[in-house]
Amino acid sequence: MTLLRVEDLSKNFGGLGVLGDVDITIEPGERVALIGPNGAGKTTLLNVIGGQLPASSGDVWFDEHRITRLPPNRRLHLGLGRSYQINNLFFSLPLLDNVLLALYGREHSHFGMFGTLMERHNLLAEAQALLETVGLWQKRFHALDSLSYGDQRLVELLCAFTSKPKLVLLDEPSAGLPTAEAAAFADVIRGLSDEAAVFFCAHDMDLVFNLADRILVLYFGEIIASGKPEEISADPKVREIYLGADDTC
Repeated sequence: MTLLRVEDLSKNFGGLGVLGDVDITIEPGERVALIGPNGAGKTTLLNVIGGQLPASSGDVWFDEHRITRLPPNRRLHLGLGRSYQINNLFFSLPLLDNVLLALYGREHSHFGMFGTLMERHNLLAEAQALLETVGLWQKRFHALDSLSYGDQRLVELLCAFTSKPKLVLLDEPSAGLPTAEAAAFADVIRGLSDEAAVFFCAHDMDLVFNLADRILVLYFGEIIASGKPEEISADPKVREIYLGADDTC
């Protein structure tokens, strides 16, 4: 059963067409990379799928639910996680509180807010397990803004997986990291995703070719190529318009 199905998706900003009749499918557990030149519409596509932007036309189906007009929180509860290119975190709060809030946000009922998060022993144990996975448990009481940028990116990534999603959308997960730190992100994502599918936008070709099962190429709002990494790297049209060029989402 297909997990994500995007059909004839278009997005316009006024008279400017950014996406045009995009069709995408992602299967359970699949890791799919989205690449393309600067301004191709990659982040816009993730935002429409995630619900941060409305589609101008077309449909988005997730796990057999039509989610085209659902808000992001409803998509989260269906199993669609998200991270951002710019860290979207609570920088004045301790690291542990950021993870606990992300864990709490996946729950449908919020009556428990009358208590404290630290009293939720099940969430605390889960937060510990997640932070130990990425080696950050010892820094749990550090204010987030005191951590290195690399650690902050790890937390952003970690929070995307707290909801135990079926699919995670990642926007430039290794953005701004030195080459040595960026190289480790493929292993971190593999470890966190487990059985979850991953759809990620990236200009880091090492990450793309180390992580992706399949690569989609977006060019002026249209998918012009789809295939395994070795097929995309050998595609002369893709090489001409993108590979080897500097790109950001």
